Amino acid sequence: MNKKRYFFLLFLCTAWSLSSQKKEIRIYGKVVDSTTVVKNAHIINLNTNKGTFSNDQGAFRIYASLGDSLKASSIQHETAIGVITKYNISSTFFTIRLQKKRYVLDEIVLKKHYLTGILSLDRKQTPKDWRENALKNTMTLSKENMKAPVPDDHIDKRVRPPVVRTDPNQAFIGAGAKIGIPFKYSEKLWTLRRKLNYQKKIPVALLDELGETFFYVDLKIPEEKYYHFLEYCNHLGIENLYLQRKKLEVIKILKKESNAYLKILKENKEKNDKK
Repeated sequence: MNKKRYFFLLFLCTAWSLSSQKKEIRIYGKVVDSTTVVKNAHIINLNTNKGTFSNDQGAFRIYASLGDSLKASSIQHETAIGVITKYNISSTFFTIRLQKKRYVLDEIVLKKHYLTGILSLDRKQTPKDWRENALKNTMTLSKENMKAPVPDDHIDKRVRPPVVRTDPNQAFIGAGAKIGIPFKYSEKLWTLRRKLNYQKKIPVALLDELGETFFYVDLKIPEEKYYHFLEYCNHLGIENLYLQRKKLEVIKILKKESNAYLKILKENKEKNDKK
């Protein structure tokens, strides 16, 4: 009787383990090569025939289960296949490494010639171009008398533009006091442009460095609210902290403010539902 119970429990555990292994979960991954991330790579689950593409940061998401094979392909890289392991299931992250394609040039055959490298000898062996010689004889001006006086053309006088004589220094007289103003304005303009350029790059850099899993899974921020969430935290100086490479302080602020931000989203949703 005890043996029957033992085998029955063993059968249940085995069936439960197999069913849990085949359960599909969402895997977050990144496609990289030896130097950088690979964007626009095609990733397909060979077991389910479901596919996706990597974004500009090389990141992708796909549903897979234990033992599934993921194939990644790119125009400039060799195709690679990876298998989902227990570690990938527990961490919900998978990295695919690709190798760049090597292109072999066709063989170049040099024709045999009889040139020695001595100009005086090679010139005698080079055939003469009769077309070039005929053109030189026709277009030569060696027989023309270049010192002969040329009468002025009265038609040319009528179509000549009027000569305007100006002092090139006249335009700058009295402008010494105002010459520095455009340069100060240009300096402020470039400072503003650099600041705007940093502000555009910071959201992308944060997502690339901290990862989609941190924002969308750990902090539970909706994907469409990512930029809005960063703007919500911006008054706490996360941009300056990130530029100063104080990443731990940035993470603390994001974790702390995510709870209040999600609460506001929930309250706004409830108000809209009541309306």
